[in-house]
Amino acid sequence: IYISIMHSFAEFDDAANLLAANPDATTISIEEPADIPKNKHGRGQPSGREEDDELLGTDDSDKTELLAGQKKSAPFWTFEYYQTFFDVDTYQVLDRIKGSVFPVPGKNFVRLYIRSNPDLYGPFWICATLVFAIAVSGNLSNFFIHLGKPTYHYVPEFRKVSIAATTIYAYAWLVPLALWGFLMWRNSKVMNIVSYSFLEIVCVYGYSLFIYIPTAILWIIPQKVVRWVLVVFSLCLSGSVLVMTFWPAVRDDNRRIALATVATIVLLHALLAVGCLAYFFDAPELDFPAPNIPVHNGTAVITKLQ
Repeated sequence: IYISIMHSFAEFDDAANLLAANPDATTISIEEPADIPKNKHGRGQPSGREEDDELLGTDDSDKTELLAGQKKSAPFWTFEYYQTFFDVDTYQVLDRIKGSVFPVPGKNFVRLYIRSNPDLYGPFWICATLVFAIAVSGNLSNFFIHLGKPTYHYVPEFRKVSIAATTIYAYAWLVPLALWGFLMWRNSKVMNIVSYSFLEIVCVYGYSLFIYIPTAILWIIPQKVVRWVLVVFSLCLSGSVLVMTFWPAVRDDNRRIALATVATIVLLHALLAVGCLAYFFDAPELDFPAPNIPVHNGTAVITKLQ
């Protein structure tokens, strides 16, 4: 033990002599390294553009997409493959509906709600509910408009359900498909353009239609001014979700092309709302044939619609 202690002192003296001869020498501590404090305040919070860039082109986004692809490893002809598109809970659906009704300026809907787990459950049932809301409300509106007229007999128009279903689902699938193809094409032309996946675009469009469900119910009110105010209000909310979602994807493209793309998205969204209002609620009133009213003496009294 004495020899070991003396040997340690000799090594210490040699190190002290070397340090005295060369004061600028680099020393290495054998102690356990302390945790390096993180610079939490060195950089500010990322701006809206940086958040969008983080959404559209970072490694984290690529990892998320890879993980999403790993989840869908089952063959596409199996039930398990499509089951992954509906793997969402009630709280996620409600949170995404709330995000589509109350959009936050500068926040991307895909980044906040969709990218972690895009689904088709919410968009499918939102479209189905909107179809029945428009068809039923349109029939009730027509009934209230002609209520009290002796020549009018209410007949449910079930064809409105099929027309509304064709219109809503065609819009919710064909428009996202066209937009996805356009973004993929521009991605091959401009390096900075990064496309969303088709599932993400369908998800955004599906949830953006939720605001039209209460709007369609309120369209029963037989006041054109009220109806058009509701259309404008709903269009501003749902249209802002689409603009804040897809503008970051096209803003690095040619300025005219980017503006034209966003304008087309808003225009198609407005045409859907205005078209549904004009066809199902503001249809021109038709003259209905007056029924023959039999009388006890064998004659019939025919009333003429004025």
